[in-house]
Amino acid sequence: MSKKRIGILTGGGDVPGLNAVIKSVVYRAAELGYEVIGIRRGWEGLTNVNLKDPASKEHYILSLNRENSRTIDRTGGTFLHSSRTNPAKMKILPPALAGQTFEAKEWTKSGVSNAVFDVTPAVLKNIDMLGLNYLIAIGGDDTLSYASVLDRNGVKVIAVPKTMDNDVRNTEYCIGFATAITRAMDAIERQRTTVGSHEHIGIFRVFGRDAGYTALYTAYVTGLRCCIPEYKVDLKHLIELLMDDKRNNPSNYSLIILSEGAEWQGYAVKEYGEADAFGHRKKMSVAEDLSDEIKRATGEESVISDLTYDLRSGSPDFIDRLVAFTFAAMAMDAVEEDKSGLMTVINEGCYAMAPIPDLKLGPRKVDLASMYDTECYRPQYDYKADLPIFLTRP
Repeated sequence: MSKKRIGILTGGGDVPGLNAVIKSVVYRAAELGYEVIGIRRGWEGLTNVNLKDPASKEHYILSLNRENSRTIDRTGGTFLHSSRTNPAKMKILPPALAGQTFEAKEWTKSGVSNAVFDVTPAVLKNIDMLGLNYLIAIGGDDTLSYASVLDRNGVKVIAVPKTMDNDVRNTEYCIGFATAITRAMDAIERQRTTVGSHEHIGIFRVFGRDAGYTALYTAYVTGLRCCIPEYKVDLKHLIELLMDDKRNNPSNYSLIILSEGAEWQGYAVKEYGEADAFGHRKKMSVAEDLSDEIKRATGEESVISDLTYDLRSGSPDFIDRLVAFTFAAMAMDAVEEDKSGLMTVINEGCYAMAPIPDLKLGPRKVDLASMYDTECYRPQYDYKADLPIFLTRP
């Protein structure tokens, strides 16, 4: 029997821990006598590559071994690079697919319609030409949504969840989350000195388009208030709370953490720019708008810090290294056991395998009843006995 050939790719935003997954897969594969093929630039690598063109193949395809992956786990980011390509909804056909015919359809997102092409047949052909027996896809909701498409088309796929938003369904934890919280916590503790020195209100914006886990858990470990997408706060009450915090602080300052998708009653976060391949537009800064509202209502000045991209940079912390190496080992266990259509997860605090999430269900959201105080706009700390270590369930 010929040895298995495994493809591996990373898609969407980078997070610390991706390289640990890649290295661990390569090392385990070497022990089993399998071959690992790195697909560069995520799903772009399987849509834009021309396997008959040596230059294109070199640009998108990389054979992985112990030598070229030996040190990659020491740094953050992704050794294989990434993209936000969605092969099921491509607005423009890449040069490698020029002249070919694909199913065209109308795709509407946030009221905007576009004509898109589903180039899945080309992806399936490239997977076949590469001789891949398995594909390990590392990503968040967007990347894994296409992994489920390939699964339905007969490709043997194993998914590994990563996102600093921690909002992938079917798992309590995604690679990158712990490091993001650690980075945010450190930045906020450092900036207390500046905000306190000037007796201002400090506003920290973090990622979290649809789910507030990053803001909520950062607030949990720093003892601060936060606003998350799952609950629209009352602006007047929020400002009153921040002013009370400021008056009651010996250094006369207060702090708050905002998810990028946080809103208050009567306010919606503005978006700008063209939508990406998954229909997401960039969001204007809710922190700037809150600062303006505070100034208008009280005359107080704010210090605004955008902690978004900084939180996903650098090398992974202990938890993300531990989870990344373990998820990789689990993915290879599944490959060895000839299982597919599954995702590595943490469920009830234990490592497990679960189905790849259904895109139609959307991202996993914060459970307000158990995790968020809707009167004080801060995390709930009571009644946590018997919960898993990350205080939530999938």
